[in-house]
Amino acid sequence: MLLRTGVGYNLTENNNNLLLGYGYILSENYSGETEQKLTVNEHRIFQQFITKQQVGQVGFSHRYRFEQRFVETDFKMRFRYFLSVKIPLQYHEEGKNPLYLSAYNEIFLNTESSIFDRNRLYGGLGYQFSKVLRLEVGYMNQFFESSSRDQINIIAFVNF
Repeated sequence: MLLRTGVGYNLTENNNNLLLGYGYILSENYSGETEQKLTVNEHRIFQQFITKQQVGQVGFSHRYRFEQRFVETDFKMRFRYFLSVKIPLQYHEEGKNPLYLSAYNEIFLNTESSIFDRNRLYGGLGYQFSKVLRLEVGYMNQFFESSSRDQINIIAFVNF
């Protein structure tokens, strides 16, 4: 389970945003090759800056995030860089482009030894129902230092 919230401020109307956020993450990780799970609670405070560009109909987004992570009894810090692209598959004169392709790459870097944490590579298909709601289905591979993991994501974006 992942719950994330934040308070943001738009530096410019549509392109630059600062955010201070909090996240709660409840993980149940498998222990080795067994069916037993280890429950891990994490509280996370983060600061982020997002900047967006438009090249024709294609949208680009850069996110820089710095996290302070309270994982059970440990304290960790991490930097994340996220680059995404959104490509409309339909074009309407009134500016509505509901069906789109989405892709991103995000790298996670720790502030201590073992600097590389993970890299996420994602590609998906989405539909924008309104300014408030869009849905996306896609494939993501997470690369870790010595392994990787594939997953299918079904994502609902709700903005208000």
